[in-house]
Amino acid sequence: MKENMLHIPYSEDLLLSLKESKEQFEQDARFFLAIKLYELGKISSGKAAKLAGLGRAQFLLKLGQYQVSPFQVSIEEILEEADR
Repeated sequence: MKENMLHIPYSEDLLLSLKESKEQFEQDARFFLAIKLYELGKISSGKAAKLAGLGRAQFLLKLGQYQVSPFQVSIEEILEEADR
């Protein structure tokens, strides 16, 4: 499968203000992109984990650190299920 690359320019000032290395920033950026795409229901947890460079279980466990549910179910769906 062909892989594409995303290039996002950023300044050294950003790294200094975040107190992160280039490698850590880029790893975090991949993870945050994966989280958001997963949270919006645009990709599966497996695809999100791959994008983040993590195993699926590790990705799902890490979601809690950012208050993101590993379950792609809305509150309405949960309430509807509870009423049954």
